[in-house]
Amino acid sequence: MTKSRISRDKARHKHMQRFVRDISNHTPFSKMVVLLVVLWLIFSAALYFSERGFEASSIDSYGKALYWGVAAFSTAGIADAPVSAMARLVGGMWIVIGSVLFFGTIVATATTYFMRPLQRPHKQIIDTIEYNLEQLDSLSLAELDLLKDTVDTLIVHVENLKQNQP
Repeated sequence: MTKSRISRDKARHKHMQRFVRDISNHTPFSKMVVLLVVLWLIFSAALYFSERGFEASSIDSYGKALYWGVAAFSTAGIADAPVSAMARLVGGMWIVIGSVLFFGTIVATATTYFMRPLQRPHKQIIDTIEYNLEQLDSLSLAELDLLKDTVDTLIVHVENLKQNQP
């Protein structure tokens, strides 16, 4: 591998780490996944106990109830229908709640992630600067001179701000 390719791969890796960190720190994704898993386990147990003892039921183990829970809320249409009225009620509630949480989490995460720079424009400026610094190898001499002038102006501005603070 060439030096510039290794540099680009490191930059991509760094951006991916930042992306994952931003998702976990600034969106509801992690909390919603935990909530979804906990509710899946609870609803699967409720479904299993509601179907237990019905001979016509295909859900005769907790493992099959867990599978049913994933198949049902994912709207894949491959889950067997529960037999007992209570299990159908529990299953119907799970389908609605699980689907809303799952798809809602995806929409909320995407919305929060993409709206975040608009809420903090200085973060966007810093990210742009960091990205451009990672691309230094591909800049021409004229672009590097322009970058140097911009950085010099930024340094002067920061120094002025420091002097004007009490």
